[in-house]
Amino acid sequence: MTEAVPLPPPRRLPVWWMILPAVVLLGGFLILPYASIVVMSFREASTSAVYGDGFTIGHYTEVITDPFVWGIVWRTVRTAAIVTLVTLLLGYPVAYHLARTRSRWASLLYICVISPLLVGLVVRTFAWLIILSNSGVANSALKAAGLIDRPILFLNTPLGVTVALIHVFLPFVILPLLGNLQAINPEVAMAGRSLGASRMRTFFKVTLPLSMPGIQAGAILVFVLSMSAYVTPAMLGGTKGRTMAVLVVQYLVDNFRWPAGAALAIFMAVLTVSIIVLYLRLTARAMRRLP
Repeated sequence: MTEAVPLPPPRRLPVWWMILPAVVLLGGFLILPYASIVVMSFREASTSAVYGDGFTIGHYTEVITDPFVWGIVWRTVRTAAIVTLVTLLLGYPVAYHLARTRSRWASLLYICVISPLLVGLVVRTFAWLIILSNSGVANSALKAAGLIDRPILFLNTPLGVTVALIHVFLPFVILPLLGNLQAINPEVAMAGRSLGASRMRTFFKVTLPLSMPGIQAGAILVFVLSMSAYVTPAMLGGTKGRTMAVLVVQYLVDNFRWPAGAALAIFMAVLTVSIIVLYLRLTARAMRRLP
């Protein structure tokens, strides 16, 4: 009988082959578009093409030195900060209740939380157009309650944009918080209560610090989405509620100033990232000081 020949060991592929698809997708759909926008922002303006032949930093100089742009920057950051804060204040109790409740209605409440995500953004914004109009549901209810004599001007103002964005982005705070709160063992809070701490002290000393990762994730998500929101500010904001995203589109589409619009978009992206980095450092420092 012939002696069996041992099979060669299986050939192992390099480790980088495993991450190659992710690298291709990331490079093709994120890095290359951003790189093209950065290059475009340094190109000369042109009246017959998207951009001219030369290079310039004049678009960034125009953006940085224009007080009109800085006014819209301040409005955008202020609106995003208010939306983030209000959604956190409204979303935390809902997420906490969903994470701790044993009611049979919990599934229905969860469906109510995610139901806005099942409707298109344009449809939701049109609904807010009807609700916030001078003769809409909001003003009619306030008049019927005797709180106002004349309609409150919601449309074409930052107030209307803020109210609508809070409704749009509220689920994006509740869902990360819900996952984080469900991961916290309820017996930890019960141990604090058993040691004599009140319910309120247990919440602020135990539950709230442990839920900070969820708060951090939800706040960043809502802030970034609010900074880059376009449909809602464009439909409800008018000229007084215009944000950076609306201004970028006006530069690109209405004025056909693609290099200046690209510079404005890069400026907005850098500003957003800078605010997030500052927020992460401040929250990390605050979390280290927590007991």
